[in-house]
Amino acid sequence: MRHEPSPVQDEYAPVIYSQETVSYIEGLDMMSGEEDRENILRSRASGKAVLTRPFRLMSDHLGVVLTFPVYLDDLTADAKEEDRVAATAGYLGGAFDVESLVENLLRQLAGNQELVVNVYDVTNNSNPLLMYGSEVPLGNPSPSHICMLDFGDPFRKHHMICSRYRNKPHVPWSAITTPSGGFVICMLVGYIIYAAWSRYDNVKEDCRKMEELKKRAEAADVAKSQFLATVSHEIRTPMNGVLGMLDMLLDTDLKPTQRDYAQTAQFCGKALISLINEVLDRAKIEAGKLDLESVPFDLRSILDDIISLFSSKSREKGIELAVYVSERVPEILLGDPGRFRQIITNLVGNSIKFTERGHIFVQVHLADHSNLATEAKVEPVANGMNGHKNETTAVATSVSRNTLSGFEAADSRNNWENFKLLLSYEKNEMPYESVSDKVTLVVSVEDTGIGIPLDAQGKVFTPFMQADSSTSRTYGGTGIGLSISKCLVEIMGGQINFVSRPHVGSTFTFTAVLQRCDKSAVSDNEPVMLHPLPSSFKGLSALLVDRRPVRATVTKYHLQRLGITSEVVATIELALGALSGRNGHSLASTKLPCMLLIESDSWSSKMDVSLRSRLLEMKQNGQTPVLPKIILLVAAESDKLKGNYAVDSVITKPLKASTLAACLFQALGITQTQPSHEKRDSSGSLRGLLLGKNILVVDDNKVNLRVAAGTLKKFGAKVECVKSGKDALALLQIPYKFDLCLMDIQMPEMDGFEATRHIRAMEAKANEQADASNNSHSETDCTTRAGKWHLPVLAMTADVIQATHEECTKCGMDGYVTKPFEEKQLFQAVQKFLDPGMPS
Repeated sequence: MRHEPSPVQDEYAPVIYSQETVSYIEGLDMMSGEEDRENILRSRASGKAVLTRPFRLMSDHLGVVLTFPVYLDDLTADAKEEDRVAATAGYLGGAFDVESLVENLLRQLAGNQELVVNVYDVTNNSNPLLMYGSEVPLGNPSPSHICMLDFGDPFRKHHMICSRYRNKPHVPWSAITTPSGGFVICMLVGYIIYAAWSRYDNVKEDCRKMEELKKRAEAADVAKSQFLATVSHEIRTPMNGVLGMLDMLLDTDLKPTQRDYAQTAQFCGKALISLINEVLDRAKIEAGKLDLESVPFDLRSILDDIISLFSSKSREKGIELAVYVSERVPEILLGDPGRFRQIITNLVGNSIKFTERGHIFVQVHLADHSNLATEAKVEPVANGMNGHKNETTAVATSVSRNTLSGFEAADSRNNWENFKLLLSYEKNEMPYESVSDKVTLVVSVEDTGIGIPLDAQGKVFTPFMQADSSTSRTYGGTGIGLSISKCLVEIMGGQINFVSRPHVGSTFTFTAVLQRCDKSAVSDNEPVMLHPLPSSFKGLSALLVDRRPVRATVTKYHLQRLGITSEVVATIELALGALSGRNGHSLASTKLPCMLLIESDSWSSKMDVSLRSRLLEMKQNGQTPVLPKIILLVAAESDKLKGNYAVDSVITKPLKASTLAACLFQALGITQTQPSHEKRDSSGSLRGLLLGKNILVVDDNKVNLRVAAGTLKKFGAKVECVKSGKDALALLQIPYKFDLCLMDIQMPEMDGFEATRHIRAMEAKANEQADASNNSHSETDCTTRAGKWHLPVLAMTADVIQATHEECTKCGMDGYVTKPFEEKQLFQAVQKFLDPGMPS
């Protein structure tokens, strides 16, 4: 063989060595040798063993290579050459030392030294090739005997000439070793065949086991999904009855004590439902069954809703709760608003729970323009701990306290200097344009609470784990919220991390990959959570008195959403100077502000009379033609403050655009115009949709029937109840007398899926008959229905499993409402079927 790369050819025959002594050789191609290639091709085509022409071995003996073809399938003796080529799996070959082999055979056959044998390759009769023996024999030979040798190769011919001599030649050692060598070679060939067959059996058995394990895994996956659906249904169904009955009880005339008891029970029931949902979410994540929606939504509206959820708690504690969204974040995004809301709600809920003073600050920026998602950097320092007691174990820091509330933050990057750099960078950049449709958001939730102990920070995201055993007793909770949030963030293609220092606070930061969505591309019938803000304030200006720049930036953000331009000064004296234009102070805008917003920590009770008198004096001197409205911004309850201070209005934080607009309408005396989407009649409310509608409720549970009927009747619907799918089919005959059907899924005899299939089959048959009737009597028949028969069927399900929802759609249901009923969810589910103003 030549030690060079094989030439480019149609096929190769790489050698697989079974001997350990030559296992170091790699990449030997038998197709590269001319004789070997011919040998392989001939054996493959004939199906028989084939020999090469004799050649010199490394032992200087003549030898041959015997090649056997190996086929994938058993072939008949008369198989065609192309069939044999197609069925070839490989080749089995061995090299034979002819001289040693013949000598060992002679020693076994003759038992003495009288025989002398010559072996010739006579394939070419004109030039026979001596393979074994001597050209010049010793002594006087006796008459010789010539016989043919058949090695199994029909293409090569061999002769053996045997002679007996009077003088016996010397017995060679090869006569002894040749039989042993042949035996060893046969054993090796047999072992190779046995090993190959055993390997084939092992691979076949492994494939069988893998197939069996795959079926088991699929069966276990199905069983787990069914278990989740059953548990969800069996737990949530009685809870639906409990909460539904409590809701109906609260609609009756109750004594104050009775109402308090009922509201407490309702609150506990909702807390239990929330816990059940979290546990099921965790189970769905582990089972890989949690799928994300992809719908357009307004991020800023979602954050406003979250702020509203925790506003009363923050006012009770007197802490600053604020949100800021970069103006470069698109207005409409495409993603899962429910899961995004769940993550932020979990983080803000934890911050509210563990924070007694200071602030909670939610920020949203683009990942390209923010350093909030990088590794945390905590600088060691030596000042206070946000006023917490028992601070001997706290970690001291020297981070600037120029934050939202003036209390120190755990993350050193969330100070005014970095915040200002980020704002200036975003402001100086060109409008947000990206070739990619993906938008990566960085969301941070910062609080000045008790922080997380250093030894507990490694298990923060572990399910059902608290920082220590006393935490759950003091603050409540199950320790599953952060675990679910981490899983949801990872499903959204992001990461979550945190910086926390005991007695200073915590800052949780996560990224989420969403899709950009143009507002013009959103159709009217898509369920986008948009809350258009009033345009009555556009063009107005305001002057803000706030000595904390971070807090002032948040206030400016909310004013800007309403179209109000604003300028910030640190004190009331500077504000008066800016209004009057004295002492070198002047406003950047030529338009005089119509409102003066003052933070509560810049205000004192002694200032109200003097401020009002100075403003009147400025008006009389002509320094300001119109007195601006004085509005006080406070973080605590403001009922008493409004009576004590001579201000035009008091706005209680946390700020959000809708509440700020409502307060400004009242303070400025501006008439509020109703948005066009609210001008429709009471169709914008659930009562307006259900009033006078005939609704069929199908459920085998008597309590659920009472709850559903009571809820629907409360909003003016006419309700009829049945207990099974068969009873529903008996009532649902064309023409329908019902406008809507609420169908339970799990029922005896006939479940909701089967009942819906019967309804759709009945409608399809009626529509076909109607089409045929229209074709034959289109001019004379005035009673034929112009449209298609289709009764809206909504599933009433206690399951929260995606597979259940997919099955609802597959069997022909138009949607679903989960138990227990919620007014907002019920409204969204029935709106497109019962609202005449909505496109069908």
